[in-house]
Amino acid sequence: MRISIARHGWVAGLLIASLLTGCGSGDDQEKGQQNQQDQQAPARDAKVMTMERRTIGYDRSYSAKLRSEQQVAIIARVRGELEARNFEPGEMVEKGESLYTIEPDVYQATVNQRKADVQSAKAKAFRADRDARRYKQLLAQNSVSQQQYDQAVAERRVADANVAQAQAALESAKIDLGYSDVQAPVAGMISLSDVNVGNVVDVGTELATITPMNPIEVRFGLPQEDAFDLRRQRQQGADIKASLKLPGGDDSTQQLEGNIDFLGSRVDDDTSTVQARAMFDNPDDLLLPGQFARVQLQNMKRYDVMAVPEIAVTQGLMGPQVFVLDDEDKVRTCNVTLGDLAGPLQIITDGLKSGDRVIVSDPGGLEAGAKINPQPYSGDPEKLSAQENDKSESSSNGSAKQDGGQEPSSESGSDDPSSKQSSSDKAKEQGDEA
Repeated sequence: MRISIARHGWVAGLLIASLLTGCGSGDDQEKGQQNQQDQQAPARDAKVMTMERRTIGYDRSYSAKLRSEQQVAIIARVRGELEARNFEPGEMVEKGESLYTIEPDVYQATVNQRKADVQSAKAKAFRADRDARRYKQLLAQNSVSQQQYDQAVAERRVADANVAQAQAALESAKIDLGYSDVQAPVAGMISLSDVNVGNVVDVGTELATITPMNPIEVRFGLPQEDAFDLRRQRQQGADIKASLKLPGGDDSTQQLEGNIDFLGSRVDDDTSTVQARAMFDNPDDLLLPGQFARVQLQNMKRYDVMAVPEIAVTQGLMGPQVFVLDDEDKVRTCNVTLGDLAGPLQIITDGLKSGDRVIVSDPGGLEAGAKINPQPYSGDPEKLSAQENDKSESSSNGSAKQDGGQEPSSESGSDDPSSKQSSSDKAKEQGDEA
């Protein structure tokens, strides 16, 4: 019995060793075949563009805040009691419209007094002029001395100065009387009144604010590079359109078209930006100063740059990279430094040179050393992105269908009760033999 058991064990060990040896040789064979297939893999089709410096067009948007170009604070110019308010807060007022009344009777009385002072000064000047003429005749007859005549002439001049002084005081009084009727210096929407009727206001007291609503002003900062390109285009007479977009709301009412009417002449030391201004018509006064918005500049240009479709840029171990072709049409990686995005184009500031051939198709699955069959690139990055997206969706749909149509055999086998019973029976038989 012991001899039988030993013999069976020796035979089983021999069988297991032969099986292991057979599996190992099969794996090595498969690996060799795979390596051979990789070496003989056909070249992959990919769109390729040759790099060169060029001028590209793009649109840029900037955050901005709405302002009113001619917003005015209404300030009291005279002291007195605020007797009347002639408007309703929040309504539109016209230029020259009366807003407040500040004790006009007091200032009218002052005007009347100054008028009387002028009349008195004129009367004295008339008498001084008559005396000077008479003394001149008497001097010719040697009836008065030269000193007496000179005194008469001096008194006439003093009288004339008093007339001018009285007239100036009258004009000042008239101005103060005019300030007692506070009028709107501009047309626009008026704010709440800061002072109630019945209060005494001093010179310099702020009463309200008038905000012109149309047109609306937008100021924003441009990066140095954008400002340089914009200035260059404006000097060439290019037509740069500006559109205003508010967050949310109906596009038909919230997006306006305008023009840039100012571009600063210096770079801000703190922000490294150049200030610009655009003016927009504000129909129906829907937009309010203080709102935040985005200004989009259309048809801008960036000069003498290298750019590739954004889809061509990937992230490598050393940072952003693109795939380029060598003289044998094989792939190699090239680390690059990225600039701004210009729509579907990515500006490359460093890493590429003129004449480099860059793969602009979807770089998914590309590896260094792979053989490429270069295909012409149309030069339209938006069309390229749409084509690559269509390919990606088609591939995803095909994979989903394939995964849904197969049933794993291992799961079906594990759910079969007969398979479970067969395995237990075999284990029982091996135990009996032992």
